[in-house]
Amino acid sequence: MARYLRNFNYLMFLAMVALIAIGTVAIWSAGNARAEAVFHGMWKQTLTTAVFGLAVYLALSAIDYRKVLDYASPFAYALALTMLVAVLVFGSKIYGGRRWLWFFQPSEVSKLCIIMFLASFARPLRQLGFAGFLLTGAIVGVPLLLILAEPDLGTALTLVPAVIAMMFAARIWRKGLLAVLAVIAAVATAVLCLVYEAEKPGVPPARRAAVLQWVPLKEHQVKRVKVFLFPEEDILGAGYNLRQAKISIGSGGFSGKGIGKGETNHLKYLPQAISMNDFIFCVYAEETGFVGSLALLALFGMLVVPGAWVAFTSNDERGECLAIGVSMLVFAHVYINIAMSIGLLPITGLPLPFISSGRTFLVTVMAALGMVQSVSIHREEAK
Repeated sequence: MARYLRNFNYLMFLAMVALIAIGTVAIWSAGNARAEAVFHGMWKQTLTTAVFGLAVYLALSAIDYRKVLDYASPFAYALALTMLVAVLVFGSKIYGGRRWLWFFQPSEVSKLCIIMFLASFARPLRQLGFAGFLLTGAIVGVPLLLILAEPDLGTALTLVPAVIAMMFAARIWRKGLLAVLAVIAAVATAVLCLVYEAEKPGVPPARRAAVLQWVPLKEHQVKRVKVFLFPEEDILGAGYNLRQAKISIGSGGFSGKGIGKGETNHLKYLPQAISMNDFIFCVYAEETGFVGSLALLALFGMLVVPGAWVAFTSNDERGECLAIGVSMLVFAHVYINIAMSIGLLPITGLPLPFISSGRTFLVTVMAALGMVQSVSIHREEAK
């Protein structure tokens, strides 16, 4: 118990609790703006889920993470693959995708399972060199393809940087990894240029079709990239959500309009279907303004930076990879969610940790941070 209290990362824990409190209030405000009564009490569901998540967090922080990786990570990875296949076969189809098994979202849990599995085998993968690089690609690629098949592009976008950070930390064929990143950057740039050429004003339909045949994106994804490149082109159609998100955030001003007083949200200009999850930052920013938004970012910094510090000071390679993977996963969620809300990235469905509604995601993130806390607590034993 003395070691537990001595090595417990209180800053990371307090930041997490503060974010849960802020998220509960934001969900209460977003829920009250909806006509359906079931959403008015969604904050209670979030709070109950957070209590359960806290129990998971404390339990995992008390257990030596090395035991969890040794005995649970292969089972967790196999379970993740099973769940991802099951959701494609038996999952509920909502908003055009199969992402749910009843109230459960397998893709969210799968991210932690993949991180655990990679952390367990960091050293063997490094020792295999190029073969280890290919094996890592296969380990991540199979569940990633299943996630994309749902389709759930947002989850895939957060998993990739977490895996890349872990590969750098584990020193898995770094030169080759840099080359692959360069290729990914070149392909992404080429896709943006092609969509720009196809969707710019005045392009004939025939030329548009000829250019888009080289773009490996679906029609709705092309529309999202178009909105990103030309945000003022279709403000009443494909660009409506982004425009309302920007108006909502900007109208908060310096200090905000007050909790529960966001006009864009309550007058239903901000799309109600996503105001409690993907666009929850817009609701929060309008009500708390620049000051509240800055405080929120500071709390996320107090969560991610200590997590990275735990990785840096870890005495065990597996603990280092685990902590850096979880920290990068949380950072990717925060960055992509807020960046898409203000137009710095194309819009994609992605929750904001602790702020958006979602039971599976909340418990998964708390479990992941509990394992990072375990790395901090049991670092002395791992010397």
